[in-house]
Order: sequence, then structure tokens, then C-alpha cells
Amino acid sequence: MKKLVLSATALLFLVNLALAGGILTNSNQSAQFVRMLSRNASTDLDAVYFNPAGLVKMEDGFYLAFHNQSIFQTKTVNNLFPMLNDATYIGDVAAPVFPSFFANYKKDKFALSFGFGPNGGGGSAEYKTGLPSFEVPISQLPAGLNQLGIPVTGYSADLYFKGTSVFWGFQFNASYKVSEIFSASAGIRIIDAKNTYLGHIKDINVISGGQSKKASDLLTNLATQASGAASQFSQYPATMVMPDNIATGAGLPIGTTFGQAVTIMNSKAGAAQATANSLGDKNVDVKQKGTGITPILGVHIAPSKKLDIAIKYEFNTKLELENETSVDGTGKFPDGYKFRNDIPAILTAGVDYKILPDFKLSTSFNYYFDKNSNREGKESEIDKNYYEIAFGGQYDISEKVALSAGIMHSQTGVGSGYQTDLDYSLSSNTVGLGGEFSVTPRFTIDLGFLYTMYQDGEKSITYQNIGAFKETYDKKTTIFSVGFAYKIF
Repeated sequence: MKKLVLSATALLFLVNLALAGGILTNSNQSAQFVRMLSRNASTDLDAVYFNPAGLVKMEDGFYLAFHNQSIFQTKTVNNLFPMLNDATYIGDVAAPVFPSFFANYKKDKFALSFGFGPNGGGGSAEYKTGLPSFEVPISQLPAGLNQLGIPVTGYSADLYFKGTSVFWGFQFNASYKVSEIFSASAGIRIIDAKNTYLGHIKDINVISGGQSKKASDLLTNLATQASGAASQFSQYPATMVMPDNIATGAGLPIGTTFGQAVTIMNSKAGAAQATANSLGDKNVDVKQKGTGITPILGVHIAPSKKLDIAIKYEFNTKLELENETSVDGTGKFPDGYKFRNDIPAILTAGVDYKILPDFKLSTSFNYYFDKNSNREGKESEIDKNYYEIAFGGQYDISEKVALSAGIMHSQTGVGSGYQTDLDYSLSSNTVGLGGEFSVTPRFTIDLGFLYTMYQDGEKSITYQNIGAFKETYDKKTTIFSVGFAYKIF
């Protein structure tokens, strides 16, 4: 019982708040992406992130852009373990401010650019009633206490968890136009990662005799009674067999000697007190920080004025996080402990084609090398690498207004062993729409809306001496975005 209660809090560090893209990577880096979903062959300013080699197709000048997304996500976990008070757990993820910034200086055949944004995470997840991994061990208390002779009919507990995560990316690119058809780019992204975890498991009570009582108090009393009985039994010769009525009254088999009774009662007292101690209030307040560098290479091919083709490769980012622990009532987060949480390499490709002067179609493909990244062994639970494929279109109604829409399918490759109530990856389908408005020849505004529908995930969890029960996972994500771009000269 002690081990079960402690293990619930050991899962805190697994939470992941990535909102769109691969398991750890955010691909929603611009308002144009939100409204179109396919940007890998972009030759606009958001190409700083999606297609740096395409920046040389912009007119000479210096450009700046600022984008923000307001992201709202609901995460639902349902666990069918029969002893739980409530099978459903809901987490609210909020990122009302999810900013990105782009700058590009283009001159003749050269372009120098800078980008900034949340490359991973970028929000906070709050579970006001905890999660199954927190509560399942506690829900087994009534049965365990009844076996010890303490009549219990129910339980309650104050469970809470909040996690925040943001991996800020600072990207620098240099692009060169080799010919009218071919251009190339090279760059790096510096990742500054920070996770914070705040949670507690406290006020673990059970219903006994129609009243709510602290479970730790009942077990402490049981330990005191068992210790007292051991002290009394030690007064008799160890080899003497206990009278039947005394053995039965102590809950011992007939024929037990007083020496055996002392050993049994001392063992019960120790186990009861240890369990009582484990049921005390536990708080966790942990920060995890680390930095990494991502080399990035890209090419852009334009066989004609109507066709743009782009390929980009982001190398694996070695990322080591270190615990900065303020409070750890569990002993699971030693201050200064370091662990790997790599961001996988990514291969992206995109094609844009102008069917008509005012109508463009686009397709994009992202492939994440999750199986090759180091995540302290968690990558071994990934069966196939994650990928995304998107299609979008944009129609220019006039010189000042353009409308766009897109769809995207994301396919996760994780096995059931990867999934936990704190960290799960689901396949999804996304729709986006919006528009671009040219206020002046130098100033444009982008507005976008995105909605993601996830395919339910599930796994069967086997609980020792109880059985196997299903746990299911679901999400829903909504994004509103706005972007401002300005050509300074």
C-alpha cells in the first residue's frame, strides 16, 4: 500500500504540453499556418520558420512580423477501475499568449533572418481533481483497511496538479539564391526549455462508522494497538501456545505461540505505521531547465513561376533537463538530477502551385524521427515515427483580401506502453480557415481559426491482485490567431 501511494506522484515529470505538431514539437508557428495548415513551401515572412531557403524570393527590403495564438485545449482521461469515486478526469490547457516573431533582411541573392517562438509546449495544464494515477492507489485503501479489521465504506482526497512547459526557440538563418531555380539555407535554433510542476496529494480520508476520518490516524492507532499487544504477549514464555480465545481475539491462528504472536504484531505495527506515514500530505514544486541547439538545412526549388518546392531538415536536438526542486514530499525529484529529453530530428517537404493567378494550392509533409531521440528510454515505447500531411488553398479575392482554408492529418506511432494519463499522443484531424488583409502595400494582417479533433486512445492497465481495466484518452483543441507583418523599407 505504501508503494502504491508514493508511485502516483512519481509520474509528475512526464507531462507534456505540446499543442500541435509532433510529440514534442509545435508546428503552429504563424497565423498563416493556423488559417491554411500547409506552409512548408512558403515564400512569405513565416518562411523564416517553415522554409528559410524560400526567403530569397521576397522583394529586397527589411520585414518584421508579430503573431499571437490563443490556444485552448481540453484533455479527458477515463479510467474504469471499479474502486474510483469518479471515472472521468478533465484537464484544461490554456495558452492565451502564444507569440512568434519573424524578421528578414533580403538583398539581391542573400537573406538573413531571425525567428522566435515556442518550439515546444507553450501552455499550462491544470487538473483540479488529479488523475487516475494519483487516485487509483488511494481508492484501494477501503479494501485494504477492511482486511486489517477496520470497517471502511469509502474514501476522499484533495488531489491537484498543474504543469507548465515552454521550449523557446531562437532561430537564425542565412539564405542564398544559387540560381533562378535553386536556393539554399543554413541555420541554427537555440532552445531554452523550462517545465514547472506544482501539485499535491493531501487530506486522504476514509469513511468509517459514518464519519470521515484521516486514514493516517486510523493506521497510527492500529500500529499503536499492535505494538501494545506485542508488548503484552512478550511477558509470556515465547514457546507457550496461546489460549484459543486469546489467539482468536487477536486475529491469530489457533496454535500460535506467544513468541510468534510478538513477531507478527510487531510486523503489523511497523507496516501500519509505515503506511500511515506514506498517507501524509505530499507537495511537489519542481522546475526543470535546459538548453539545446538544432542545426537546420533547407533547399528551395522553383522550376517555374507557378511552382515552389521546398525541403528542410532539422537535426536531432540534444536536450538535457535539470531538476530545480523547491519542495518534494515524494523523494522522486532530487534537486540537481539531470535527464535527457531530446527533440527529434524533423524532415519537412512542401509544394505550392498556382492553378490560377489568384488561386494557389499547397501541400506539406512533416516526418518526426521520434524513435531515434533520447528520452530516457521512453522512445522504446514508440512503434513508428510520427508524421503529418496537410493540404491548403488560398484565393485572392482582390489585391487587399485573400481567403484560405486547409486540412491536416497527424498520425502518431506510439505503442500502448507509451500512453499514460499525463503524457499521451493521439492521431488527429485538423481544419483551419481565415484570411489575409493588406491594409497598405507595406502592412498586412492575418486572422485564423483552427480546430483539431483527436482519435481516442486507450490502453489496458493491470492492477496487481485486482485485474485489468481500460483507460481511454481524448483531446480537443481550438486556436484563434492574429498576425501583423510590416515592410520597413
